[in-house]
Amino acid sequence: MNDAPATPTPAAAVSPRADGPSLLAAAARSLLDPQGRALAAAVQWWSLPDLPDPWPVAVLGEGPPLLLLHGFDSCHLEFRRLAPLLATSHRLYIPDLFGFGFTPRPQQGDYSPRGVLRQLEALLAAIASREGPRPLGLIGASMGGAVAIELARRLPRRIERLLLLAPAGLSGRPMPLPAGLDRLGVWFLGLAGVRRALCRSAFADPDTSVGEAELEIASLHLASPGWASSLARFARSGGFAGCGNPLPVQPLQVLWGENDRILPASQKRAALALLGDRIKTLERCGHLPHIDRPEAVWQHWQQAGRH
Repeated sequence: MNDAPATPTPAAAVSPRADGPSLLAAAARSLLDPQGRALAAAVQWWSLPDLPDPWPVAVLGEGPPLLLLHGFDSCHLEFRRLAPLLATSHRLYIPDLFGFGFTPRPQQGDYSPRGVLRQLEALLAAIASREGPRPLGLIGASMGGAVAIELARRLPRRIERLLLLAPAGLSGRPMPLPAGLDRLGVWFLGLAGVRRALCRSAFADPDTSVGEAELEIASLHLASPGWASSLARFARSGGFAGCGNPLPVQPLQVLWGENDRILPASQKRAALALLGDRIKTLERCGHLPHIDRPEAVWQHWQQAGRH
């Protein structure tokens, strides 16, 4: 997992003023994680209707189309272990969400759920121009689970079925952070020690699962221009809290880890009340089933598609 190229130039060493394409080009050459390098190399830069700049979308595999949505303050690279498995039977589209990852961050951008969903609606229109009218499968992780539910409700004919991985934001109500506190929170998230602690907390067994390769990927997108300001503005919007009810009409299943230390107990109780027997718990798994247990996620997706 930690094999490095013979003469690496660490992606994290790229100039902090580098733009998204430069950061991902460096990542494709020099990330410590070979699966991360491969997924970064699969990124295409798409022009989307009504959006001013090209947007990163990893595209790989052949078969029925499948859209994967990452979590809060993350990027498409979190699917580096699941994507090669799914790509054996699906055409994968893995974007960075608006305001996250390596996306461009226009000064007047709408860094709220509206902006995220607007980008995804434009992306689905672009995918339809390639794939035709057939609906997509949809997998959303953590905050991406809440985004997936919102998107499936908005576009019921475009989404065939959903799998949520440790979904966050299904219960409660939006709680916008006031100006000042939002910037303080982003400053805190940018501290190296905090990111290391969060990365370790996301895995079931951090002592064996978390090394420099994981820490590099968890922090690489922080070098994207505008990372701090867009994240603060998203926090001020209140985010995707309270997205679970009503559930979309499409078939929906949930996987979460028995060792999840990220989701608060209150969110787990609310999700259980909302989703009931749609939830399956994975042993030896933390908040990232697609990284801790990618084979189990892949098998679950394949089996559910046969029913």
